[in-house]
Amino acid sequence: TPVVYLFYRLAYTRLCNILSGLGFNIVGGVDQQYVYNDSGVYVSKIKEDGAAGQDGRLQEGDKILSINGAVLEGRTHKAVVELFRTAGEEVELLIQKKESHHMNGSTGSESEHQSPASILGLLAVLTGAAAILFYIYRRRA
Repeated sequence: TPVVYLFYRLAYTRLCNILSGLGFNIVGGVDQQYVYNDSGVYVSKIKEDGAAGQDGRLQEGDKILSINGAVLEGRTHKAVVELFRTAGEEVELLIQKKESHHMNGSTGSESEHQSPASILGLLAVLTGAAAILFYIYRRRA
């Protein structure tokens, strides 16, 4: 059975931008890559008194894929800031959420996770077995 590693999940978040603003900062864009080889836009800070802080679903490190249906891929940081500035009172975000690497047990709705150490251990065992088989094969030939 193949092992699938799920590091992100998608979620829609709708925030109300009336008095205190959306209440978070962003980093990234095609002109200011925050993650190597990824021009995506990420949440860098959540302000507790803003809409995002009060709502609680948006987290630092989440990747913002779209704002009110406008896809952010290929946009500069300044263009994304302008989209937020003109988004209106109610803002719908498509978010790519990072999975917590500190979860205990399965939630039942997500894939089982394995630690990097167990993956490396499995790779070491498989590499050792391949080396032994290669050695046996070469001795018989």
